[in-house]
Amino acid sequence: MNSQQKSAIVVGVSTAFVTTFAGSALNLAIPSMGSYFNMGAAGVGWIVTIYSLVVAALSTPFGKLSDTTGRRRILMIGVVGFGIVSIITIFAPNATFLLTLRVLQGLTAAMIFATNMPIAISAFPGNQRGKAIGLVTSGTYAGLAMGPVLGGVLNNWFGWKAIFIFGACVSVIAFFFVLKGVEKDTVEKQETRQDISGNILYVFMIASFIYGLTAFNSIQFGWAFIVVAVFIGFLFVRTELASENPMIDVRIFAHNKAYTLSNLTALFNYSATFALSYLVSIYLQVVMGFSSQTAGFILITQPLFMAILSPRMGKLSDKIPAYKLASFGMALCALSLLFFGFIRENTSIIMVIIALAVAGIGIAFFSSPNTNVIMGCVPPAKFGVANSILATMRTTGQSSGMAIITLVVSGTIGNVSLYQVSPEQLISTIHIAFLIFTGLCAAGIVMSLQRKKVQE
Repeated sequence: MNSQQKSAIVVGVSTAFVTTFAGSALNLAIPSMGSYFNMGAAGVGWIVTIYSLVVAALSTPFGKLSDTTGRRRILMIGVVGFGIVSIITIFAPNATFLLTLRVLQGLTAAMIFATNMPIAISAFPGNQRGKAIGLVTSGTYAGLAMGPVLGGVLNNWFGWKAIFIFGACVSVIAFFFVLKGVEKDTVEKQETRQDISGNILYVFMIASFIYGLTAFNSIQFGWAFIVVAVFIGFLFVRTELASENPMIDVRIFAHNKAYTLSNLTALFNYSATFALSYLVSIYLQVVMGFSSQTAGFILITQPLFMAILSPRMGKLSDKIPAYKLASFGMALCALSLLFFGFIRENTSIIMVIIALAVAGIGIAFFSSPNTNVIMGCVPPAKFGVANSILATMRTTGQSSGMAIITLVVSGTIGNVSLYQVSPEQLISTIHIAFLIFTGLCAAGIVMSLQRKKVQE
């Protein structure tokens, strides 16, 4: 790699790490933050939820903006803003101010999500695109793996504020490499007119849908937000079809089968696999009796394999048809999910760790190659939007997975915390959830294999 490519990769990896870390590291600090700001259970949950909601709603609008006005500019604003907001957060005087800052942090993170991957892959020729994708993806999974561990250590020794200070420090490093190593002329097409109505409709559509999934069973008429999102989605499609400069060229979903199938496959994959660590964490603590710290170290197995293997899988997808790697990865994920669908009280912890490793390997096989397929379906000038739509699929899938768990729990044991039920009840609930997730994964495999007709 030349110096420009190295800088682009450092920028991509560091920003992918810090934005993922900002979401995952706070999970173990939530109790102490709730106590510090005197927040109830409902309020403290928004510390994490509001960040993810804003990222999901704004990533694609910023992706379009970066494609048409310059990715480097948007990334620099995002990185600087993320660091500044992180520092201000440690001085937050009350819960309202804290949540406002988390909204701003989500906004700046959306700028980063929309630009870091496109900048990285634009520095490489097309036949090395998978290599760049794999390296940046490893940064995402490193943040996912290290977030709970490093976040727990920082919170335990220095308090929750140290997590935000750490995030600000990583932002400084990323800013330095953006400033020195990323070329200014990353934009290939200047467009002054923006699809304002399309942007507004999209933000409300995604925000309403994600919130509806999140609050489906926790508030009355939570389902109504999903209905509203579907209606707004109808208006959004009509608006984009009539626009001369649409935020999203929705026609591509009808005209490019590989692009559509790849995004749908990603949606099904994240829906099926995201809640795995959540359910297994509860199983390890309630059924096997491990402490939260020990359970956390066991769960590192999955993202560790994802982080280690993603660069290799990305590079391999430049040589082997990417849909084959992605389909094989989905099959491994389905195998792991099926194992947990029949887990017992006396299941060996070694088998649990092996199953987590298989899931991690499967996701590594799937993620980078699938992203390579998507990026290969659009010209470089539209990398920002394509990457942002994929990020929205990821967030929507993750929210859908948690919504499925909520519905399963509600139907089996009622409105009770899984930490409070008996081992027998928990295992029964886990069986149902994981069998559903296995079915989703199987459907994703079928979709993934359909790409054979258009990729070979």
